[in-house]
Amino acid sequence: MQIAALLQDSIVDGPGLRFVVFTQGCSFGCDGCHNPGAADLDGGIDMSVDEIVSAMLSNPLTDGLTLTGGEPFLQAADCAKLAAAAKENGKNVLTYLGNRFEVLLEKMKSEPAVSDLLKQTDVLVDGQFVLAERTLNMKWRGSKNQRLIDVQRSLASGEVFECD
Repeated sequence: MQIAALLQDSIVDGPGLRFVVFTQGCSFGCDGCHNPGAADLDGGIDMSVDEIVSAMLSNPLTDGLTLTGGEPFLQAADCAKLAAAAKENGKNVLTYLGNRFEVLLEKMKSEPAVSDLLKQTDVLVDGQFVLAERTLNMKWRGSKNQRLIDVQRSLASGEVFECD
């Protein structure tokens, strides 16, 4: 798995104390991206899923896993394995997506790894970062166009349910 960085003990990337995986690779090129070093598809470091899981589980106080980037859905199969390990260990999963949730719903039909990752995700932050809509007043999002989606409720109902 190509990783830009790992971060222990984040309190800004989701609810509670988070273990954050910054995946490497993104093709969106958002103006004002907060992590432009993660964009290069050939950059980062190579780590096994087992190594990352071990790092995540090294702190028993961690509440959850955050998958961000880069673009986690470019490495959906490995991210799904990380998310499954988090869930097996009682942790919640928040995943960032540069696209819209509705696009993933279509991809789920032909890309099993996308489906696997969505099924392991509790909350999804969707939408590209838009510099003109930048805000510091919305939890876990950088621009007003981004949504917090309750993934499991949305998958079960077939409608998009946003979190409060």
